[in-house]
Amino acid sequence: MTTNRSWILRKRPEGDLATGDLELVTSEMPALADGHARVRTIYLSLDPTNRIWMSDADGYMPPVGIDEAMRGSGIGVVEESKSEAVPVGTIVNTGLSTWSEYNDLPGEQLNALPSIPGLSLTAFTGPLGMTGMTAYFGLMDIGQPKAGETLLVSAAAGAVGSMVGQIGKIHGCRVIGIAGSDEKCRWLTEEAGFDGAINYRSGDLGAALDLHCPDGIDINFENVGGEIMDEVISRLNDFSRMPLCGLISSYNATEPVPGPYNFANLLMRRTLLKGFIILDYLDRMPEGMQAMAGWLMEGKLKFETDIVQGLEHAPASLERLFTGKNLGKLVVQVSEEPG
Repeated sequence: MTTNRSWILRKRPEGDLATGDLELVTSEMPALADGHARVRTIYLSLDPTNRIWMSDADGYMPPVGIDEAMRGSGIGVVEESKSEAVPVGTIVNTGLSTWSEYNDLPGEQLNALPSIPGLSLTAFTGPLGMTGMTAYFGLMDIGQPKAGETLLVSAAAGAVGSMVGQIGKIHGCRVIGIAGSDEKCRWLTEEAGFDGAINYRSGDLGAALDLHCPDGIDINFENVGGEIMDEVISRLNDFSRMPLCGLISSYNATEPVPGPYNFANLLMRRTLLKGFIILDYLDRMPEGMQAMAGWLMEGKLKFETDIVQGLEHAPASLERLFTGKNLGKLVVQVSEEPG
């Protein structure tokens, strides 16, 4: 029998994730069912939504149950198969699986990944993964970028924000990013091609926004919420657009979070505010993949992958997303890539 290790949710976190909220459990796996494949996890994706799924708050998906394996997604290789759709050795996107060394999954649920010369496997967790698709559809469908407009991106050095800004540049926008360190700001301007970057931890954010966005903001791609979002809302232009992707500043909150104090400005500016979830766009994934792959091959997109070694470090590493310690897409390498 194959021995597996999985992170099990033992209790709902209160505020920051703490020791004892999750437990790493070793177990023996049963025989593989017909039509299924046994997938060895190579890279486990860590995303802010993982924290949402641990909560029992009303969300777009049911929460992970107590004493259930933690939900997640990643990239893996088929090690045993009873499905004609995915033979042994196939590299796959696991879809919604678990924080485990192995997952037994229906073959029809698995998407075989193409081999694209010059691109690392981790590209399928970032620009060609759900974060890249989130950036593409959120900006293109809701943000509707036009040449000459000012695009403001919060959490701009993260997996989604860094792609949003670069897609905006491809479409002729003037792009300003907000990040949490001088190092990240340098990466945004020197590597990702942003027109400007603001370290929100350094100095007066409002004054910095006035300096970098003297003509106001046409598109606010919102990832953070809280005080940063309030400052941005007060500087939106007439008929601006605001894709609402995330509110990461409040995911660990233990008390109700006040709404934006400048909310009335959305009315005065006739701003389009629309929240979205990437699952809304599953039927259009080929469109996004084709566009992002093309830009990658043309050298128009740069991406970073923040790789943590070892499944045992997954819960502690998740906090990197909430403390601003990661640059680009955060993943845990659970096992070696084949070959």
